[in-house]
Amino acid sequence: MCAKKTGRIEDLAVVGIDIGKDTFHLVAFDRSGQLVMRKQIKRFDLNATFAKIPCCIVGMEACLSAHFVSRTLRGMGFDPRIIPAIYVKPFNKGQKNDYNDAEAIAEAALRPNLRTVSEKDQDQLDLQALHRVRARLVSRRTATINQIRAFLIEQGITVRSGLRALKNSFETILEQRRDEISPRMRGILIGLHGVWLWLDKRIENVSSEIEEISRTEENCANIMTIPGIGPMISTAMVASVGKGEAFDRGRDFAAWLGLVPRQFSTGGRTILGRITKRGSRYLRILFVQAAKVIMMRPYRWSDFSFGPWLTEAVACMPRNKAAIALANKLARTAWSLLRHGTRFDAPKDAAMEAI
Repeated sequence: MCAKKTGRIEDLAVVGIDIGKDTFHLVAFDRSGQLVMRKQIKRFDLNATFAKIPCCIVGMEACLSAHFVSRTLRGMGFDPRIIPAIYVKPFNKGQKNDYNDAEAIAEAALRPNLRTVSEKDQDQLDLQALHRVRARLVSRRTATINQIRAFLIEQGITVRSGLRALKNSFETILEQRRDEISPRMRGILIGLHGVWLWLDKRIENVSSEIEEISRTEENCANIMTIPGIGPMISTAMVASVGKGEAFDRGRDFAAWLGLVPRQFSTGGRTILGRITKRGSRYLRILFVQAAKVIMMRPYRWSDFSFGPWLTEAVACMPRNKAAIALANKLARTAWSLLRHGTRFDAPKDAAMEAI
């Protein structure tokens, strides 16, 4: 049963948009909370529809094309707010459908202390796309290598673990085990090896483009002065959070990455568990990898300002836990440099492998 529209369009306060691939569902309320509008529109009717209504707050979930819609509406004079889906869920009423989702988004958009997603510009979206393409290619390469290993094992041939070990011994295996591998299986393996080499080339090209951006972008250059942080982390961070203005302090950014303990507190008693793993999984993995790279070289710790802290942390906690703590520290430091436009205090001769 459809709700009746009781408010006036002149008193419009907020519009909630449920963004779909081809259609948008709109639910609007006035300042008194009365329903003003409830309609479905085509994607290409967005500009024409909002041109007929007064400027107000427009809420939408963080999803595909949300940043494009936000930039479009901001250019028309509206106040768009991109809201994480987890903050919209508590406002859902009744069964799930597009209109109920739009209504929940509208109600969430009016909360005064709501944390919203920073609107990305086109350069950020382009950089984010490069990282997503690279991640997909790396995943496909891993799947291809695993399939080659599986087919070899089916022929009774095992290769020690590691990408380089298989790459160096692949052609030798085909030559020396010619009698053990059927001609058809040999053709299949050669085809997979060709796919592997093509993926290597594509990954190298995308990585080179990302590295070029990191050298020309000032914010990326500042972040890369932190030990263990290179083009991948710096560009991924800029693509995700811009200049970090969405966070009040570094610990908020670390919490967004999911690098803080899961908390359950009641009655004055605080229980801390494993890390939350909320937020950007891709960026969190990169920071953890950077932390593990640093921990592999303890002889370099004295070169860094956080060296004494890391030495004490490794001595009093398990190594993986210390790696997470270091990743948290790296993330907070990176946010500080990004937000204030400064550089890390590491000496120039303290360069090391970075991610």
